[in-house]
Amino acid sequence: MGRAEILNALLDGVSRKDLAARAAKQSLCYRAKGTSQGIEDEADALAYVRARAPATQAVAAVVLARAMAVMGDFAPASLLDVGAGPGSASWAAADLWPRIAVTMLDRNAALRALAAKLMPDATILAGDLVGPKPACDLVMANYVLAEFPLNAAARIARDLWEGAKQMLVLVEPGTPDGFARIRAARAALIEAGAHVAAPCTHDKECPMLARSVGESRSDQNKSDWCHFSVRVQRSRDHLILKDAHVPFEDERYSYVVVTREPKAKGARIIKPPVEAKPGITLPLCDSSGLRNEFVARRDKDAFKGARKLAWGDRY
Repeated sequence: MGRAEILNALLDGVSRKDLAARAAKQSLCYRAKGTSQGIEDEADALAYVRARAPATQAVAAVVLARAMAVMGDFAPASLLDVGAGPGSASWAAADLWPRIAVTMLDRNAALRALAAKLMPDATILAGDLVGPKPACDLVMANYVLAEFPLNAAARIARDLWEGAKQMLVLVEPGTPDGFARIRAARAALIEAGAHVAAPCTHDKECPMLARSVGESRSDQNKSDWCHFSVRVQRSRDHLILKDAHVPFEDERYSYVVVTREPKAKGARIIKPPVEAKPGITLPLCDSSGLRNEFVARRDKDAFKGARKLAWGDRY
């Protein structure tokens, strides 16, 4: 059976009302402590998969697709998914590279047990983010740095980079705090010799402000942060567990992809393009910093191409 069939079999006969209550409890734990506390058995793990994994898998898929747009024929033979949870980042990688050898590392026993059922060919290891880990072509940490203090992000990123033979992918929530961790990790990785493949198209200092240790949230509100968004269509279970009525949700995220060799070029669209009667304005970040590129409507070919571009695309 495929992953979806296995999950449906595990959910057969399970009370959605009970899963919704468990998912609500997990959400409170995450908002309070930024951890997977509250996931203690298979029912908890199933609630997490149904409520949260659709968004984290969708983000991982988009981030890997953007990395591939830069890397071209990159085809990793091995993946280490650190803080894997049930494996949503691994699912995205396996969908892209069906033959990739997957190793998942997580400290939560219930999530590891479910991950093993959903990806029986994967290697599942018990362990924490920091410590001995197998080296792999691709290393991913998807929504993991938030479990640690902001001032630990640089150290953890360098530790993960040591085990990445070709590429390291870090993803965090698209909040000021999430971006602050990504920004700190990015700076440490460049210092360690890594090259940024996405979203940045350069290895220079990030031109966006970020929350620093000790900075208040009111101060942070005066600055900006680099983040993107992916729209996730909700299943019936997702609607029930989220107590939602809108058939989709927009997941905001911040991320960085680094590689051993320089690959990036061009610019990245860092906010939604703004179209008006005279033309379209693309908010960009590139090696020159932050800037707006205006494409006039009268320049028909350029305007036609610009209209096809979206927030997060390369320009």
